Amino acid sequence: MEDSNDKVYGILSYIGFLVLVPLLAGKSQFARFHANQGLVLLIADFILGVLISITTLVLSPLGIIGSILGGIVSGVFGLCIFVMIIMGVVNAANGEMKPLPIIGGIKLIK
Repeated sequence: MEDSNDKVYGILSYIGFLVLVPLLAGKSQFARFHANQGLVLLIADFILGVLISITTLVLSPLGIIGSILGGIVSGVFGLCIFVMIIMGVVNAANGEMKPLPIIGGIKLIK
């Protein structure tokens, strides 16, 4: 790591819209790597939220069964996103540049 702020930028990358801080201020490869991972995770969270809302709407005519199924789907995806956030924060805090599972290979920032 080149800068003492790199770990801070890396950790901020995984906290929702705070990904903008390392995107705008982080110049090192480490900060940009984690900003990319955080941005991809944020976009994935948004897309999953929309898909879960649509799924819940489609399942709502099933009554209580639809509500339960919608809740299970929402909980599983929410837990997956949360686990990846924790993994990213731990990697950044340890000074590592490990890609996240599933979405780690997506590059939005060069």
